[in-house]
Amino acid sequence: MDRRMHRAATLAAAAILGVAASPAWCQAPAERYPSRPIRLIQPFPPGGGADVAARFVGQILTERLGQTVVVDNRGGAGGAIGTELAAQAAPDGYTLLMATASTVVINPLVNKVRFDPIRDFDAVVHIANVPLILVVHPAVPVRSVQDLISLAKAQPGKINFASSGDGTISHLAGELFKLLTGTDMVHVPYRGGGPARTALIGGQVQVNFGNMLAAASDVRTGRLRPLAVSTARRTEGMPDVPTMQEAGVPTYEVIQWSGMLAPRGVPRAHIGRINRDVNAVLDSPKAKEFFLAGGSEAVGGTSQVFGALIKSEIAKWSKVIKQSRLEVNR
Repeated sequence: MDRRMHRAATLAAAAILGVAASPAWCQAPAERYPSRPIRLIQPFPPGGGADVAARFVGQILTERLGQTVVVDNRGGAGGAIGTELAAQAAPDGYTLLMATASTVVINPLVNKVRFDPIRDFDAVVHIANVPLILVVHPAVPVRSVQDLISLAKAQPGKINFASSGDGTISHLAGELFKLLTGTDMVHVPYRGGGPARTALIGGQVQVNFGNMLAAASDVRTGRLRPLAVSTARRTEGMPDVPTMQEAGVPTYEVIQWSGMLAPRGVPRAHIGRINRDVNAVLDSPKAKEFFLAGGSEAVGGTSQVFGALIKSEIAKWSKVIKQSRLEVNR
């Protein structure tokens, strides 16, 4: 009898120890990611090129992830307000940033911001390269880049060029144009590409170095007149529009890229999931058609390559800012 009780006690103890050692009991179940909606902060008002791309990618990504990707527009300060908000978010993978060369490269170089693009963020995926397009209001009496240069030199300080904000790529594109052509135009910053384009269409300003993805429809309808694209070669979306170099401004090249960043510290597995799904989205015929229609190029690729691009862009634009003697607000 004692032996039976001893054996039963021994088996019970073994069972308890076996359960305690089981991974299913000693480890919490891994969270399925994503298990709730993802916020994609877009640091400009609605209507600009980055906003158009964010909403397109977010819509298709929602279908792939099985969770809603909510685009949260937080415009202001050349994109700094929304970017700072993303930098301060919990690194859990449920807040991402739609970043551009304007927001995480140029703005930190010319303005005092409360984030560091390298220290505070991890690269997720490169989404697209978008040429800028030099456009004018139809009432401006110019038909070419050389016409604009002649007009600007004849009326120094009289022509206004709109940008999506101080320290944005459209701002620096205008400053680079002035530097290379020896012209004097007045910079008028707005709170985003959408407001800048609206001001140009309304005749409040005369010139804009705009995001082609956003400006394409206005060019096709005649509300804006295109003079040149900012890339080294013509774009498939607007093959009849010359490059700035073809138009007589040697060495001019500006590309507005966009991509997703995450607050530093998001689990690599979460970043990998978003990277894979965005790459799948960008590789689809629907995405290729969408970006091509706006004269841009879907890119994709690894998070490591995208991170290296950001570092190289910081080095490039640091030199331009120094050469143009642009005032830095520190």
